Amino acid sequence: MRRKASLVLLACAVFCAALAPLLRWYAFPRLARIPANQYQDMVLEARNATLLDYGTMRAKQVSKVTIVQTLKGDVDAAKRIEGTAGRPVVVWDSLSYVQGPDGKMVSKVPERYIFDAHSQDPVHATGEMVDGDPVTRQGIEFKWPFLTQKRDYEYFDAQTRTTNPIHYKGIRTFRGLKVYYFEQTIPWTKVPLPKTMPVQGITPESVAKTGTTRWYSTVRRFWVEPVTGAPVYGEELHKEELRGGTLLGGRDRVTAFAGDVKMREDYIEHTVALVKHNRTLVLMLTSYVPWGSLTAGVLLLALSLWLEARARRPRDAAPAEPAEPEPVSA
Repeated sequence: MRRKASLVLLACAVFCAALAPLLRWYAFPRLARIPANQYQDMVLEARNATLLDYGTMRAKQVSKVTIVQTLKGDVDAAKRIEGTAGRPVVVWDSLSYVQGPDGKMVSKVPERYIFDAHSQDPVHATGEMVDGDPVTRQGIEFKWPFLTQKRDYEYFDAQTRTTNPIHYKGIRTFRGLKVYYFEQTIPWTKVPLPKTMPVQGITPESVAKTGTTRWYSTVRRFWVEPVTGAPVYGEELHKEELRGGTLLGGRDRVTAFAGDVKMREDYIEHTVALVKHNRTLVLMLTSYVPWGSLTAGVLLLALSLWLEARARRPRDAAPAEPAEPEPVSA
């Protein structure tokens, strides 16, 4: 019986030992994926910002500028692209909608972002664009990969349509989470005017005829939870200017928008709670279950060897029975 039990325990030990790398290296890349049908929104605010009054073409200080960002997964498009890409793909249709303190639109810029569901690497396919302009992204955007590393990453900037390094600056603590802090600086760069302008009748083409150009600079900051790769907080020191041309009435430049853009508090709380939940799920696949399975395998193996050793131990010799006395002859 001991030998049978040791063999069963040995089989269980082998199973547990094999399960650990299987979960980490096979199941994790296939289960830890961004859902293709994901929908999320985010509200950011820039208080005491500077905003251009297009009626007077003068910059003025306003109480608040609001930026609403939405991401909506296109499942049908993802399935079509997966057929040729040969890997799981997510297609996000994004919209960045900026409005002034009076609720009127300042700008709106749509994007289509196509990327690998697990690694977050960009996938190039028809439809990839920013504000209607075809782009070929390099690097990440919106989200870092699972198990983010302590290093610089390439990050795509939608305004300039270029990819630039975003630098790892160290470990921070944010709302009870250990996070990696990243920062990127985009120097003053000439960028396209939005296709949708805030004043009816004004188009990018009509502005271009006046010789006025749009310039942009920002300092982008992210606090990223490394297990999930999700930013729990972000902000930008954002600046835009219109420069030159007859539209400015002889002035060299005028501020179109300047402000410290930050996530709104209720969205911070929601994001932190969601990331904490998802962090536990990722750790189950990468740490808790694999290490637990490996530990259980070692313990079962030790118990199996112990039972096997006991089964092989020689039994104690049985006491000899007393010999019957031989008959005595007279």
